[in-house]
Amino acid sequence: MNPDFALYLALFAPLAALPLIAALAPWPNVRDAAHIGTAALTFALTLNLLHLMLGGASPSLLLFEIMPGLPLAFSLEPLGMTYALLASGLWVVIAIYAVGYMRANDEAHRTRFTIFFALAIAASLGIAFSANLFSLFVFYEVLTLSTYPLVAHKGTPEARAGARTYLAMLLGTSIVFFLPAIVWTWTLTGTLAFQPGGILGGRVDPAFAPFLLALFAFGIGKAALMPFHRWLPSAMVAPAPVSALLHAVAVVKGGVFALLKVAVYVFGVDYLSSSGASVWLCWVAAASLLISAFIALSKDDLKERLAYSTVSQLAYVTLGVALANQMGIVGGAMQMVMHAMAKITLFMCAGAIYVTAHKTRVSEMRGLGRQMPFTFAAFLIASLSIVGLPPMGGAWAKWFLLMGAADAHQMTMIAVLAVGSLLSLAYLVPVTASAFFAPARGEPSAAMKEAPLMLLLPICLTALGCIALFAFAHDIYVFLLHIDFLPLPEAVAP
Repeated sequence: MNPDFALYLALFAPLAALPLIAALAPWPNVRDAAHIGTAALTFALTLNLLHLMLGGASPSLLLFEIMPGLPLAFSLEPLGMTYALLASGLWVVIAIYAVGYMRANDEAHRTRFTIFFALAIAASLGIAFSANLFSLFVFYEVLTLSTYPLVAHKGTPEARAGARTYLAMLLGTSIVFFLPAIVWTWTLTGTLAFQPGGILGGRVDPAFAPFLLALFAFGIGKAALMPFHRWLPSAMVAPAPVSALLHAVAVVKGGVFALLKVAVYVFGVDYLSSSGASVWLCWVAAASLLISAFIALSKDDLKERLAYSTVSQLAYVTLGVALANQMGIVGGAMQMVMHAMAKITLFMCAGAIYVTAHKTRVSEMRGLGRQMPFTFAAFLIASLSIVGLPPMGGAWAKWFLLMGAADAHQMTMIAVLAVGSLLSLAYLVPVTASAFFAPARGEPSAAMKEAPLMLLLPICLTALGCIALFAFAHDIYVFLLHIDFLPLPEAVAP
């Protein structure tokens, strides 16, 4: 297959399915099968791109130019390929889970839900394959707009209020910070193309580089850096499949991916290191990591606790960027992957508990593990991966981040990473400890049983994925080592 056409197919497969999903609305079973089939096809097409890339191909796609030097263009490099595989692969899992959850909860407007779900994944792939800042910004905003109806899906006053906060904060940070950062970059360099080694070295005064980096760091609001994080817990009013999408697959991973991309291909890791432009960001990321972890400890609502856990875990990626060295970037990218697998498991478990036991608070979980052993065992596995304990994949992400902090001679950041892991242990592991070992409150329901199979199967798959990632971490590491060394495809080079 022609590599450029393969890129086109992977990018537009989810969009091509939208009319079909809408047309199948009168036949829910067929519609849901089409959704799962589209997810599987998109993942297969993305795997084909990986095969072509490993074979030496450099696919590229130029759709059109807004003006000379400002194209809507796409290309492949290891970081984007990693995010694309993450988004498309986990879409298959969450598509199956969403069908089971929406049916078990008898949710309305399922066709609308499915359409916007597919559109969000299409936007994620657009972000992953973007060849320049302009293309990334366009799909970044499409992702915000396509997930807004998902957050507001239930239509309750609480859901509408949460969705308004979600939309206002993400659009606000984009307009006030992200867009000016892009314009400033264009003014300084005359290009927005992603380039190995960055495009800003020698073109921006090191005295101003921290301010430009601040515009990017706070403008990419999906990275949930404090104080621009409130949209994330506000979005917890959404159904559990949406929470999993927001926290594991599309939105927050789109944010930290964009931040990694800017660090590597706009600033350049060497320039960030030599200029000291990112030193301040280490401290902001450290503060976000610890403060949000302490807040998570205080939350009794399970989804809200997981939301603040996400804010904390995303700060690990931002800290990896701020360390401005190879191990920091690799550790941040590994954290993006490992956290996605673990957090999607945790949110799917939260949804399964709600569907089966109608419990939403941590204090209500006492004794539930003995009635839902597979669900809570998966919750424990994912929790240990978040903490960073072997043999879970998260152990490698934390290890490389520690190596990055050591390479940067940031002993304080080593302590922050260690304390953050201890705090995640404190707010996650007691959930399963209480579920398995604490006495149940009142008489257990005679009808209590495990979650429905369409919920339980995806949960078990991603829990096993947390363990599998530990075994395959070396392959991911070797692949990510090429982040800053592949040349840009000729069609989209500046």
